[in-house]
Amino acid sequence: MNLKTTALIAVIGSACFSTIVAAAPCESLKSVSIPNVTVTSAQLVATGPFVQPGGQGNAPTQAAQPIPAHCRVKLVLKPSSDSNINAELWLPSADWNGKFMAVGNGGFGGSIQGYGEMQVALRRGYATAGNDTGHTAADGPNGMFALGHPEKIVDFSHRALHEMTVTSKRLIDEFYGKAPQLSYYKGCSTGGRQGVMAAQRFPDDYDGIIAGALANRHIHMHTAGVSRNIELARHPEGAIPPAKAEMVSKALMNACDQYKEGFVNNPRSCSFDFSKLACSGEDTENCLTAPQMKTVETFYGGVKNSKGELIFSGQALSNPLPPLSPPTGLPGGGYDTVRIWGFQNENYDWKTFDLDRDMPIIDAKVGFVDATDPDLTKFKAHGGKLLLYAGWGDTGITPENTVAYYESVVDKMGKKQDIARLFMVPGMGHCRGGVGPNTFDTIGALEAWREKGTMPAEITAFNPESGLSRPLCAYPQYAKYSGTGNMKDAANWKCVAP
Repeated sequence: MNLKTTALIAVIGSACFSTIVAAAPCESLKSVSIPNVTVTSAQLVATGPFVQPGGQGNAPTQAAQPIPAHCRVKLVLKPSSDSNINAELWLPSADWNGKFMAVGNGGFGGSIQGYGEMQVALRRGYATAGNDTGHTAADGPNGMFALGHPEKIVDFSHRALHEMTVTSKRLIDEFYGKAPQLSYYKGCSTGGRQGVMAAQRFPDDYDGIIAGALANRHIHMHTAGVSRNIELARHPEGAIPPAKAEMVSKALMNACDQYKEGFVNNPRSCSFDFSKLACSGEDTENCLTAPQMKTVETFYGGVKNSKGELIFSGQALSNPLPPLSPPTGLPGGGYDTVRIWGFQNENYDWKTFDLDRDMPIIDAKVGFVDATDPDLTKFKAHGGKLLLYAGWGDTGITPENTVAYYESVVDKMGKKQDIARLFMVPGMGHCRGGVGPNTFDTIGALEAWREKGTMPAEITAFNPESGLSRPLCAYPQYAKYSGTGNMKDAANWKCVAP
C-alpha cells in the first residue's frame, strides 16, 4: 500500500508548507520498498538535546541546544555489490518548510560527520540527511578502506551522496505526501568537494549548493603532499627549523597585515619577495639557504612537476610557515591516496615515488574522485546556485585551491555568470574558527539567492569571541576599511574591487 494514501496534510495559508504535519506514521517508513535500500529503523524523536552516537560528528557546540521533534530514519544503501552506505534522514514532525538539505563529510569520511549541520537544518524546518561515504572505521583507518574495494572509492567519490539524496527525496514524498519543493546541500572540506561534484555530475540533485574549503582536488592534493614530504626526505638540507619558520612568518605578517589585526584581510593584495630572506654569507637563523628557499617557494608557490605544471596550489601568504622536517616513517600527506587508491599496494615503497611518472598513473585509476570540471551549464539549466567560501587563514587546505576552482568556473561560464559566487573569509581557519570574522549565514544567503533572486554581494560575518564584524565580499571584491571608526565594526568597512 502506498503510504501517500494515508497522508494527512495540514496546510495553513495558500501553498504554504510552514505548518505541514507529518502525515504517514514515522514507523511505517520501514515498509517502503526501494531497490538496494534497507530502512533499518524509523522512530519518532521528541524535542530535546541531540545525543551524538559514539561521540561522532564535528559540531559539539550544537549538542546542548534542543532540536525539534522529528522522525529519525536510518538507512543502509547498497548500489553496488560491495557498497554499504549508512545514512540518516531526519523529517520534522511539524513545521516542515517544504525543503530538503543534505550535508557533507570531512577527511576520508567513514561516519556521519554532519550531525551538527543537520541540527541547524532541522531547526530551520528542513528535512535533512547525512551519510558515512560508504565505509566505517571497521573497514580500516584513513584511506585503507579502499584496499581491494574499488567500489568503495566510487561511493566515496560521488555515489554515496547521490544515492542518499535520491532515496531521501523518495522517503520525504512518502512521509509528507509531497516531494520537497527545493533541495539544498551544505558541506565543507571533503564536503566542499562533494558539493561541487554534485553540481558537476548530478546537476538535478540540488537547487542550491554551499561548498566550503574545497577538497575538490583530493587526489592531486594528497599526491602533492606526499611528493613534498618525500622531497624533504631526499633533500633534508631543505628542512625548515622552528626559528627560521618563525622568521619567515613574521616577515610575511609585517608585509601583509595592513591593519595590524593579527590576520591578513586581503592576501591577494600582498606580494612578497622571498629572495630578500636568502643568506648572503653565513647560514644563520635570520636567513634561508638555497635548499630552504626552494622548500619555502614550494610551500607558497605549490607543488609542480618537472614541466612546471601545477599539481596543487601553494599556501596563501596570509598563513604562517610551519617548521618542516623530513618524515621519520611513512611520508604522510595523504599517503593512502597514493599507495592504496593509486597502486592498491599496502607495502608500496614510497622511496621509489616519482611525481612525473606516478601522477598520471594515479589520475588514470582514481582521478574521477577529483571534482574539477568548471562547466556548470546543466546545473545552471536546472536553476542551480553555487555558493563557495573559504578561510584565508585555512592551513588545512590552501584557500588558493578554492579560488582556483571559482576562477575556472568564471573562465568557462563567463564573467557575467550568475551561477556561482565565492566569499573569502579573512582570518578564518579550516571551515570555521580563527581570529577573523568566522561566523556567517550561508544558508540564508543561498535561500535569498535561489528563492528570491537576490544575488549575494556581501554577507555580514562576526567573531563571537572578539566582537569583530565585517562584510564578506563577493570575490574578487574585498572589504576595505573606511579609515575612521571602530575597525571591529562592519559599518566601517566597504566592499571594493581590487
